[in-house]
Amino acid sequence: MLQIQDTIISFDLLKEQFRCDLDACQGQCCIEGDAGAPLEPGEPAQLEALLPAVWNDLAPEARNVIRRQGVCYRDQDGDLVTSIVNGRDCVFTCHDAKGRCLCAIEKAGREGRTPLLKPISCQLYPVRVTQYATCRAVNYHRWDVCRAATLLGHRSGTPLYRFLKEPLIRKFGEEWYRELETAARELAGRI
Repeated sequence: MLQIQDTIISFDLLKEQFRCDLDACQGQCCIEGDAGAPLEPGEPAQLEALLPAVWNDLAPEARNVIRRQGVCYRDQDGDLVTSIVNGRDCVFTCHDAKGRCLCAIEKAGREGRTPLLKPISCQLYPVRVTQYATCRAVNYHRWDVCRAATLLGHRSGTPLYRFLKEPLIRKFGEEWYRELETAARELAGRI
């Protein structure tokens, strides 16, 4: 484990190779699982505010779920997560012409219809952050759905922390990321 500021970081963040391969996985991380994406305080209000920008991209079933329960709910652990459709699909999913699952929020952001790309937990995936009383734990979540991403990461030589540079800076700040890069250089070959 590595400590930077108030975070305890798994060495997996430095040694694992990862690069999303949407053509291979078809966006399964948005439609598989038993709960929605974890949300941070303030994110539900942001999601509600951008609904007009993404509404027409959402499936009719997703719109019905949002009308009934809103953009989020508390899961079995009491955590705030995005609402889901049929017990699995995030309400913010949409599909492109190739049939790949996309995030309607990110799509709208890339098209300039909204400033928010997507919840930070989604942008950080496959990294998960757990808040404890005195620190935050930063861990790599392994999931078979992302097997193609690990293969592409190895082929391209992309360390997980570099692939996630933008969201890691969004979550922890530039200074934190610079410290992570320094640690990665110092630990290269030893982990």
